[in-house]
Amino acid sequence: MKQFKFSSITSFWMLLLFILPVMAFSQEKSSISGQVFDENGQTAPGANIVIQGSSLGVSTDVDGGYVFPNLSAGSYIIIVTNVGYKSTQKSITIKDGENSKADFHLEAESQSLKEVVVTGSSNPRSKLESSIAITTLGAKAIENRAPISTADLLQTIPGFVVETSGGEVGNNLFARGIPSAGAYEYVQIQEDGLPVFEDGALQFANADNWYRLDETVSKMEAVRGGSASIFASNAPGGIVNFISKTGQNDFQGRAKLTVGDYGLFRTDLNLSGALVKDKLFFNVGGFYRADDGIRKTGFTANKGGQVKMNLTYKFDDGGYLRLNYKKLDDRNTFYLPIPLKSNNGKVEGIAGFNPNYGTLTSANFSHLSVPQYGGGTFNADLEDGVHPVVDAIGAEFKKKVADKVTLKNAFRNTKIDLNYNAIYSSGGPWTQAGYATDVQNLAPANTGNLSYTYVDNNAKLDPNALIMRADHWYIHKQMDNFANNLSFNFDLKPVNLTVGYYYSNWRSKQYWNWSNYLVDVTDNPRLVNVNNTATGIAHTWNGIERITWLERDAETKGKLNDVYVDAEIQATDNLTFNAGVRYDKNVYSGYRDNARFGAENLGVLENNTADDAVTTVQGNPYTYWRYDVSELSYTAAGNYKFNENMASYLRYSHGFRSPIEESFYDNAKDLSKLQNTFVNQFELGYKYANSFLSVNANLFHMNLKNVAFTDILADGTSENKFADVNNLGLEVETNVRYSIARLNFNFTLQNPKYDNFTGQNADGSTFDFNGNTARRIPKFFCVIRPEVDITKRLSGYVQYSYFDKKYTNQDNKQVLPAFKEVGAGLSYIVNNLRFAVDGTNLFNEIGLTEGNPRQSTSDTDVFLARPILGRAFRFSVAINF
Repeated sequence: MKQFKFSSITSFWMLLLFILPVMAFSQEKSSISGQVFDENGQTAPGANIVIQGSSLGVSTDVDGGYVFPNLSAGSYIIIVTNVGYKSTQKSITIKDGENSKADFHLEAESQSLKEVVVTGSSNPRSKLESSIAITTLGAKAIENRAPISTADLLQTIPGFVVETSGGEVGNNLFARGIPSAGAYEYVQIQEDGLPVFEDGALQFANADNWYRLDETVSKMEAVRGGSASIFASNAPGGIVNFISKTGQNDFQGRAKLTVGDYGLFRTDLNLSGALVKDKLFFNVGGFYRADDGIRKTGFTANKGGQVKMNLTYKFDDGGYLRLNYKKLDDRNTFYLPIPLKSNNGKVEGIAGFNPNYGTLTSANFSHLSVPQYGGGTFNADLEDGVHPVVDAIGAEFKKKVADKVTLKNAFRNTKIDLNYNAIYSSGGPWTQAGYATDVQNLAPANTGNLSYTYVDNNAKLDPNALIMRADHWYIHKQMDNFANNLSFNFDLKPVNLTVGYYYSNWRSKQYWNWSNYLVDVTDNPRLVNVNNTATGIAHTWNGIERITWLERDAETKGKLNDVYVDAEIQATDNLTFNAGVRYDKNVYSGYRDNARFGAENLGVLENNTADDAVTTVQGNPYTYWRYDVSELSYTAAGNYKFNENMASYLRYSHGFRSPIEESFYDNAKDLSKLQNTFVNQFELGYKYANSFLSVNANLFHMNLKNVAFTDILADGTSENKFADVNNLGLEVETNVRYSIARLNFNFTLQNPKYDNFTGQNADGSTFDFNGNTARRIPKFFCVIRPEVDITKRLSGYVQYSYFDKKYTNQDNKQVLPAFKEVGAGLSYIVNNLRFAVDGTNLFNEIGLTEGNPRQSTSDTDVFLARPILGRAFRFSVAINF
């Protein structure tokens, strides 16, 4: 069949080539030409222009110009597309010998209420007609923001508190004031409509571990609340969907080189085109990157890359079959809290530790080798960092199966092998006397019996030097996920109905082995040995204070069988209703070790306490568990379009989140303690846009029942607490455009409060946190970004971010002060080249994103917290071809 079609096309063109010269003698040829401009009136080189219904297509030249010569008299529809802009078209009629001129002005996707969105909806709709809070960014807008990481880009979304202080991976997102242990617990990160992994909040497996931004990304769509619970499981906070580029008839390529002042070298490449014109298209791209890290570890902090590709076959009815594949092999250093001090409320670094560039992660102890219970040794490499190897293969199929029925099915099979190595702070800092009394339980009169020496040269520590625990946490996870989404869309005007079935099974098998070092408190820490000169007993072994103080062996599995129905009702030309329901029938199961916590003495170190309290899982029977979930999520909304520039909507939604992996481990012997978290939301949205101003405002109220708190504490146990949360908030996203200047201003105002949060601590004391502010959630945060076209080709921006104060823990006793961050950049475009320089945290602000939930007693005025990364600059050059 394909061969026949190809022969037919060939015959057609041969016939056409024979006829055209004959026609040329009988009539005078015509042409259509013009220029394409962007939203600022600047010419747009590289835009794609096609004549609808034909194979004729060109790209604009360096001055945004194009021409279609040798056209016959008649009517033509000219379509213009450009990455990052809304497509536009014109109908043009020409006579014999006429040279018609048609200019086009493109509208940026992020500003257009007519832009069509696909995330959080079964029937793609324009922003104007959508009853959801959604933020979109095209490839051009993403490049202009020059994000260092996926999480860095998500900071542009109002309503999402995103912590980016961990580096490229392992960051945290809090949606609409929902507190959590971190990760992406209430938001699903998707790639082309399917999750990058089903659960984005598995232990040490944050969703951004598996996703990297590169030139293969066409667009980001982020839904907050709303319909997210209908189109994704365990995602009442929202969905972030990254949409990949696909091919087109004309071959296109983009290459980019980026270097930075922290040893960064990065190359990006994307290629796309047609293997068979109008039928078979391809897109392939990826990146490779190596750098030393903004915080200095003494080794290459980040190294690796990915390859992504897809192949699309288009059917004549507009349907398609698309195959896709991704390979990610990347390792990244994960940054954690560092020692700081407060000077009259102002956060400062301590002597010997740079708060902007220092880290407890150091090449001085990058390799761990410790004896194990029962014999042998355990080895881990800190320089391997967070190292996922991801293989994902999938397909999408869309086909019209009847006059009013369209079938769509998408699947992805993902396999992940993760080695995770990071340095966590779990005790101190202490003065040397404080360590002797608080940790080794010596009487104050005997603190002088302890000697402190460096492991590398046996030199004595300065008596005033502080010491602390720096744990090497090693986790190995083997993960896999098969997800399939099948749907039937029925076009039953005025009702558009979608019925779907979602199936997913996933597995997370993991092994932990943690040991802790004793180090001096500097930003290039060194290992410290501690000996009791009076008793002859050593308290460290080669700088290791506790060998394998925590060990785990566990597995968690999930099987989801979910059905959903979504209806869009066009009641009038201006009034649209939406209603959706999803039924989750899910099963979570697994096993956990019956670890003997700190119970074993290895007995291999003579007169040394480092091996006295080893946690072992060898030989223990497992505890097997199973947790069933049967829940109904639902939503209803109405959207009223006042005119082509303004609309408003009202929505109510009810969704839920199943317990996370840590909760299952903690409560495996009694799962009756666990409950699903329920999220109820009311939303009132307003949208307005004209050529000068666009506003998207969303007033929301959230009521959350049974929110789990599961941070792992310094002794290896979990908080294992539950509470209710209420939050009233306002999200506003505005864009102002005038002449050569643009201004983006996003802000969120909210007030998340605890309710039903009383109980008893493990030590028997009681707590009452009712009315306290939810931890790690600022009441106000904003981003202000002015941009200006300095000349026709030179543009610049400044980005100012502000985060109000917040609290480390539920008791609201430790305050993380408000902070700001300023970035700026310049870009220069000449022909098909783009040069850019971007700077982040220009004033080296010490902005704290979190405290340290693992921190134990300290006898100093030094505290542990995680600040944002220090000032950094990147220079890039990109070429389109």
